[in-house]
Amino acid sequence: MKHGKYPLLAAFLLPALGLYGYFVISPYAQAFVISATDWHGLSNEFNWVGLDNFKRLLSDEYMRNALWHNALLLILLPVITIVLALFFSSMLNVHRAKGAGLYKIIYFAPQVLSVAVIGVLWKEIYNPRSGLLNGTLRALGLDGLAKTWLGDPAVAFWAILAVMVWANVGFYVVLFGAAMQSIPKELYEAAELDGSSRWATLWRITLPLLWDTVQVAWVYLAILALDGFALVQIMTRGGPNFSTDVVGQRMYDVAFSENKFGMASAIGVVLFFLTLTITVAALRITRRERIEFS
Repeated sequence: MKHGKYPLLAAFLLPALGLYGYFVISPYAQAFVISATDWHGLSNEFNWVGLDNFKRLLSDEYMRNALWHNALLLILLPVITIVLALFFSSMLNVHRAKGAGLYKIIYFAPQVLSVAVIGVLWKEIYNPRSGLLNGTLRALGLDGLAKTWLGDPAVAFWAILAVMVWANVGFYVVLFGAAMQSIPKELYEAAELDGSSRWATLWRITLPLLWDTVQVAWVYLAILALDGFALVQIMTRGGPNFSTDVVGQRMYDVAFSENKFGMASAIGVVLFFLTLTITVAALRITRRERIEFS
């Protein structure tokens, strides 16, 4: 029986590994190969150009612009989302705000919507003429604040960022809330008796005990910030004037608008290594001594 387990394991694992290799590993390998060619995607003819595509990316101002926007998202999206999620979770689970169950449903509601639905929904909300946002501002007599949210290069990026935070904060409210349920209530009761403020309780008790969960949230949000393609493509397609362009959108435009699949694959390879590097860096930077309680 001991020797017979290996054929059984192979029978279960090999088909799954084969499918994974064919549908996941193989496309990655092909992207690396294509990135070193000038393939246009419409024929089997291509020339081997080596690292020329990557050298061109170094001097591409559009690529630098897209990287800058991804860098801003990488800094702002995790920070804003995690801070808001921790605050809301603390209010709902630690301080027991009235109607906590209803608020949890409201916060989590965006999670049941696909990215496509969220993009189309907020594109209509931001509509300068018939959108809900400008309509509400005008109804309140704040006409001066009404803007062409997705048509103004100075505002469009921040409008996209707001949608990304709105779409993701609910999930982390629930995630942090579930983690808070495992923290002994005696710790909070002792802090309250000592006269600790809500901010001090969140900073000195809740956050250290939730650090592993926060670390995971940071990594996932960092990966999301390096992508951001779906919302940008649906809402602005990188405009106006490339003010919302991100690396994923740049890759899409280079491949399907300019028919430069070799260059687009090079952008994909850069994005792959950026994501891998940022993930490892985030795990190392946020690493700290585990705090245990019983």
